[in-house]
Amino acid sequence: MILKTVWKWYQNSLSLHPVKTQVISSCVLWGVGDITAQFITHHASVSSKTKKHLQISESDAKFMINWRRVAVTSMFGAGFVGPVGHFWYEGLDKFIRLKLHLMSKSARAIATKVAMDAMIFGPVHLFVFFSYMGLCSGKTIPQVKEDMKKNFFPALILEGGVWPFVQVFNFRYVPVKYQLLYVNLFCLVDSAFLSWLEQQKDAPWKQWFKSLNSSKEKGNHSS
Repeated sequence: MILKTVWKWYQNSLSLHPVKTQVISSCVLWGVGDITAQFITHHASVSSKTKKHLQISESDAKFMINWRRVAVTSMFGAGFVGPVGHFWYEGLDKFIRLKLHLMSKSARAIATKVAMDAMIFGPVHLFVFFSYMGLCSGKTIPQVKEDMKKNFFPALILEGGVWPFVQVFNFRYVPVKYQLLYVNLFCLVDSAFLSWLEQQKDAPWKQWFKSLNSSKEKGNHSS
C-alpha cells in the first residue's frame, strides 16, 4: 500500500516537475549509495585488521558516517546525474527516432542506444564524478589528474561489463520517462561502487589496470 502511494506520488511529480523530480531522486539515491560505500569500506578495514590480529580500538570499530562526504556525493547526484540524465535519455530517444528514423524498441535502435550510452554518457559520467570528488576533497588539479589515472580506467572496464546488460533491458522494456528512475535504482549500487573505488587509493588490484593501460599506451606510441 505504501509503495503504491509512493509510486503514484512519483508519477504525479514526474508529470508536473520532471527535472526537479529527477534531481531530488538522484540526490537521495546517491547519498544512500555513499553511506553504503562508507559502511562497506569500514567493515572491510575492520575485517582486514582482525585477520591480521591487529588491535582495534573502540572508536575504530564503531561505524561513523562522514556526513560531509554524503553531502558532496548527494550533490553530484542532484547537480549532474538528475538533470543531465533526464535530458540524455529524452534526447537519445528523440535522436534515434527523428534523426536515424528507427523504431524505439527495435533491435537496431536498442543496440545503437546501448553503444552511444557506453561511448558517450559512461565516460563523461566517470570523468565528471572523479574530477568533482577530487576537487571537493581539496585536491589540486595535478592531484586530481593523478587520481584520474588510477580510477578512471578500472571503473570504465568494470562498469563496461555490467551497464550494457542493464541498459538493454532499460531501452527495450522501460518507457522513456521512467528510464532515469530505472537507472537511478542501479545507481544506488553504482554510487556505492564509485565512492568505494575513489577511496581505494593505491590498492594493489588497481596496479594491474594501470600497468595494462600503460602497456596499451606504449603499444600505440610504438605503432
